[in-house]
Amino acid sequence: MTLTVDRLLELAMANPINAEIAARLPTLGLDQCLLTAGCLFQAVWNHQANRPAGHGVKDYDVFYFDTDLSYEAEDKVIRAAQRLFDDLGVNVEVRNQARVHLWYGQRFGRPYPQLHTARQGIDRYLVAGTCIGLDVATGEVYAPYGLEDVEQGVLRINPHHPEPQLFAQKALSYQARWPWLKILEPNPADTV
Repeated sequence: MTLTVDRLLELAMANPINAEIAARLPTLGLDQCLLTAGCLFQAVWNHQANRPAGHGVKDYDVFYFDTDLSYEAEDKVIRAAQRLFDDLGVNVEVRNQARVHLWYGQRFGRPYPQLHTARQGIDRYLVAGTCIGLDVATGEVYAPYGLEDVEQGVLRINPHHPEPQLFAQKALSYQARWPWLKILEPNPADTV
């Protein structure tokens, strides 16, 4: 079976939390609003493991893009999202991708480039196949590396964000939860 966009969405929306978040997000009126990360791709691996779609999802990531770089503007959105999703009993992490470069270095000890779109935040995931987001306004799936790696359980370094040590940590954490996942060792050419 080939993992199509429709099949990905069917598996992801089998998690009722994803479906609720995707349905409610437009009320926040956020530009470039994307539901992203593990809540989407982990549904595929959970399906392959005969687990519920939401099994092991620790948080639900939402990216958006606002040129107001103030902490106060982002905090207002975060608080509105907390109220909107409070009844779901899960952690919904909402982040303005335009601001990440302002705090990332202090929090994680390494620089982060200034982004110009919310999708560029997805482009920076460590594992190429996990670069997946759902545009809640259009229903479009953004997957710059396609869906084949997720379907086949292949973990390869993102050539546009080559950090071998961080990739190894992330890949091993996924493999601990889904033991059949295959980690491809980074090719030195991929980390230049």
